[in-house]
Amino acid sequence: MVTALCPDCEHPIDLTSHPKKGQLMVCPNCHTELEVISLNPVELDWAYYSQSEDEEWVESDWEEEEEDWAGDEEWADDEEL
Repeated sequence: MVTALCPDCEHPIDLTSHPKKGQLMVCPNCHTELEVISLNPVELDWAYYSQSEDEEWVESDWEEEEEDWAGDEEWADDEEL
């Protein structure tokens, strides 16, 4: 069994004895989606999902993203610091 640390909460995660680069998993402690990014030593990072080449972001997509974040009270509190 191979063990690696979650980059978010540093919880040790047991992997199969032969993990594969790009293997996806979820941390059992904090539920963060993770990806194996290195095999020697085994290292995990936050999973990265790329947008397919067929999809392109248009200006309205960015505006919707900004609107989603604008109403987030947690972020608003951080701005006051």
